[in-house]
Parts: sequence; C-alpha cells; structure tokens
Amino acid sequence: MLNTLRGFKDFILRGNVIDLSVGIVVGAAFTALVGSFTEAFIKPLLQLFGANGKLPGGAFTINGSTFDWSLFANGLITFAITAAVLYFLVVMPMNKLAERRMKGIEPAPAVPSEEVILLREIRDALRGGAAVPGARTPTDSGGGATVG
Repeated sequence: MLNTLRGFKDFILRGNVIDLSVGIVVGAAFTALVGSFTEAFIKPLLQLFGANGKLPGGAFTINGSTFDWSLFANGLITFAITAAVLYFLVVMPMNKLAERRMKGIEPAPAVPSEEVILLREIRDALRGGAAVPGARTPTDSGGGATVG
C-alpha cells in the first residue's frame, strides 16, 4: 500500500501531470472568455439583422417545444474562435519549431550525459533509502568507497 501511494505521489509530482492540469485550467478559462466575447459582441451583432432584437428564424416551435438554434450558432462561433486561436498560437508555432529542428536550424534538446544519468540514479536511490548499487560497505575488503 505504501509503495502504491509513493508511486502515485511520484506520478502527480512529475512535471507532465502538473503541466497538463495547468493547461486544462487555462483552456477552460480561455473557453469561458471566448464564450463571453461571443455572448457580449457576436450575438448582439447577429441580432441587429433580426426584427425586435431577435435573430430571424432563431427559434422554432414544435408541439409547444421551442428549439433555439441561435444558441447553437453562438456555440459554433465560440468553437471556431477557440480552435483558430489555439491553431495559430499553439499548433503553428510548435510545427515551425519541429520543422526547424528537423532541418538542423534549431538544435534538439540536449540528452543528458551518462554521468548525469548515473548521478540522478544515485540521488534517487539515496532519497528512497536504498543502497547505492556497487557501493562498498565498511565491512567489505578492498578499501572501497563507503556509504554513510
């Protein structure tokens, strides 16, 4: 049970999960912003073309049930604005960066050296309370390094 909780803690504290959760929150806030923009500016602009401030044919009634398709049109405009902004501000720059890396203009992220990887493994082992692989204890012969 303790290993499961430790694994979950490691998973949550990993940068990718935190970045993902921040992205979701920012995306939700951005969607709300675009929704309020379409509600405050686009919808009144569309209503200018209708009589009495209503969209022409913006709703229809069947057997006493009203179907307001103008709400769907407003949602469609919200989606189109959100998708366009994400494409031009996120997807396009990332594609350009990947293209530059493929051409060799932009250097790829440096891979850590084997020494750095080994030092990270030792650090992680010491944090976890495990013995460092290959380390000698004071009872070993040969006068090797000790852990302590």
